[in-house]
Amino acid sequence: MDIITKIYNTTGFANFQLSNLIMIIIGCAAIYFAIKNKYEPLLLLPIGFGIIIGNIPYLESLPIGVYDEGSPFYYLYFGVKSGVLPPLIFLGIGAMTDFSALISSPKSVLLGAAAQIGIFITFLGALTLGFAPEQAASIGIIGGADGPTSIFLSSQLAPELLGPIAIAAYSYMALVPLIQPPIMKLLTTQKERKIRMAKPPQPSKNARILFPIVVAIIAAFIAPASITLIGMLCLGNLLKESGVTDRLAKTASTSLIDIATIVLAFTVGAKTQAETFLTPRSLGIFGLGLLSFIIATFFGVLFAKFMNIFLKEKINPLIGAAGVSAVPNSARVVQKFGRKYDEDNHLLFHALAPNVAGVIGSAIAAGVFIAIFF
Repeated sequence: MDIITKIYNTTGFANFQLSNLIMIIIGCAAIYFAIKNKYEPLLLLPIGFGIIIGNIPYLESLPIGVYDEGSPFYYLYFGVKSGVLPPLIFLGIGAMTDFSALISSPKSVLLGAAAQIGIFITFLGALTLGFAPEQAASIGIIGGADGPTSIFLSSQLAPELLGPIAIAAYSYMALVPLIQPPIMKLLTTQKERKIRMAKPPQPSKNARILFPIVVAIIAAFIAPASITLIGMLCLGNLLKESGVTDRLAKTASTSLIDIATIVLAFTVGAKTQAETFLTPRSLGIFGLGLLSFIIATFFGVLFAKFMNIFLKEKINPLIGAAGVSAVPNSARVVQKFGRKYDEDNHLLFHALAPNVAGVIGSAIAAGVFIAIFF
């Protein structure tokens, strides 16, 4: 009986608690939405599985979790907490992204900038609720709807909040199709939703090559701390557009970003152990993150309407919602929502411009916060 008791005490059943069950259910729900609804499956599925694995109880003497120095998961998670994996993901994003829409429509930068207002308003709100400035900055960046940026900033300023911030950021990225349409509908009229925009001319090859170089230089001077993310984003895009590094661009946009995404998403999920995740502070982060995302969408659409006051060729204000940097999910949502009111109105190309601008804007905002609070 002593042997049986000892064996039982080494199992997960011996220390299993209700909080572990709740987290496992959350992990299963993430997997369900990833498979059934296809909400960012490349992210939600490994995160959900990581949540399940991270909430199986084990003896403290066994170094198997992301918190236990010496365990394999600990070293995999090192790439997250050290800030190594987010820049690699940005390299892949750059190699996959076509900046042509933004180059053809420079005014869309304003829409991307307007959507970042949600970051700074939520930053002030988090300060009001008693979060430290470093923590408030990390929470506010969730409004950019950019998971790698949120992880990178929190790993530098508030590593103790990295788990809930990462889960919140990726959750809201996945829930873009649910969160944004009601806001777009509230702020626009049917006439505005039917506005058709002429497709601008395609930029030249030289313009596409120069663009990432110029953006990297300007971002470095505006916010030097942003160059870790912006620099890798622009390098990836330069590999793609140069036409002489196809092998490197293909590796960055496939194998490299896939490996980095799997490791990052799984270990972030595994870090959400019940005792550290199911707390009032974590729930507050989720609430503030949602508020930040809503405000970002709100100001993006409103600023597009404001721009129309001065523009001869009106823009469809729906594309302002794509100013958040959930690339390309937010642009696709704008396209789908617009076609509900006019099936022949194709907004995807136009929405990609503020969408890409939002990626750059949120990374610069993160650089500003690092420069102030690091």
